Amino acid sequence: MPYDMRRFTRQRHPDGRATGESATAPLLTVTGVTKRFGGVEALAGCTLAIAEGSITGLIGPNGAGKTTLFNVISGLTPADGGEIRLGADRLDGRSAHAIARRGLGRTFQIPRPLGRMTVMENVLVYANDQPGERLAGVFTAPRYVRAEEHRARARAQAILDSMELAHLASARAETLSGGQKKLLELARVLMSDPRLILLDEPGAGVNPTLMRSLVETIRALRAAGRTFLLIEHDMDLVTELCDPVIVMAQGRTLMEGPFAEVRRDSRVLEAYLGT
Repeated sequence: MPYDMRRFTRQRHPDGRATGESATAPLLTVTGVTKRFGGVEALAGCTLAIAEGSITGLIGPNGAGKTTLFNVISGLTPADGGEIRLGADRLDGRSAHAIARRGLGRTFQIPRPLGRMTVMENVLVYANDQPGERLAGVFTAPRYVRAEEHRARARAQAILDSMELAHLASARAETLSGGQKKLLELARVLMSDPRLILLDEPGAGVNPTLMRSLVETIRALRAAGRTFLLIEHDMDLVTELCDPVIVMAQGRTLMEGPFAEVRRDSRVLEAYLGT
């Protein structure tokens, strides 16, 4: 069946996996979004919706427009047309900073830590609304500033504990392994307390031990109320973690459903294999 915008919500098993339809509004809606780069149409009326509390996989062949869609949703690249909403908030046309403040976090395929800063400092940079960032507060309310800094550090410490990175809090970020940098990037995003997290290939370059830790962390965060949309080429990881799965091809959404159903669809096989 063609992609249906009405299939954006699902009831949940006790373990949180999606099963059917619900009357609840989606957390993220993307409607008719377009983006061109010169003569190339990277997004051609892309439409999708993400149910709150889900871990939704976004798959498709190279060049399907997945990363461009992430860039447009997160405000790094302006859309040429269409509409994007996070809950009731309109996101398209806003800056990346303004979108992040509305509850959207995003990681990258290649982590981008501040290499010369410590792991703890990397996480603290993402704390919201720190009064110490405003010069007036430092002089007029120093006790309040210090109290807020202590609260931010305590929150950062708790996040690093949950990521099993606490023992590296004082290490420079550039010394971490590739998998540890992926965990650090997710820790930084969590410091901003997002409702929706976009993960761009979280499994790329991660060893099996750290991958298991990342999978368990994502599941725990979903159980605690976070919503995830992730791009991933590792189909074993998609099978284990994602429900539902949305397939993109040629800048459009092709279909949505459980991965076992999606992988057998003739349109998906044609998009990937050209047969």
